[in-house]
Amino acid sequence: MRARTRRNTGAALAGIAVIGGLAACTSDAADSTTGSTSDSSATDESTTGGTDASSTATYADGEYTAEGDYTTPGGQESVTVTVMLEDNVVTSLEVEGSGGSPNTQRYQGEFIDNIQSEVVGQDIDDLSVSKVAGSSLTSGGFNAAIETIKSDASS
Repeated sequence: MRARTRRNTGAALAGIAVIGGLAACTSDAADSTTGSTSDSSATDESTTGGTDASSTATYADGEYTAEGDYTTPGGQESVTVTVMLEDNVVTSLEVEGSGGSPNTQRYQGEFIDNIQSEVVGQDIDDLSVSKVAGSSLTSGGFNAAIETIKSDASS
């Protein structure tokens, strides 16, 4: 009985290996019908920071200004963003705050003092700031203004 059990186990393992090999061939064959490959070294642009469909947009060169609103614990605030675009790249940036409270003024000021290095020289489609110099709420207003500018600059 022992010999028979070992043979059956060996045959079962061999069968699994064959099925696994066929499954791998099947996925390659299926991929070849769509023109894509299943090469494990291929990368997905969405996970590697590559460009997506939105970054193929073309924007007219020029200076654009927009206001972005955001909500703080103290109420509604806004920032005014002015960018100069050349070949979809932000070449200059100016941000003005509207902070009513001392706390908002502080956060907007820190944001304004540090946003240049995050934005100038970047493709406008790659811009989406989340927190700059400790200010995450001001970033929301900035991102809203950038979306308006992208819409205004679309050609």
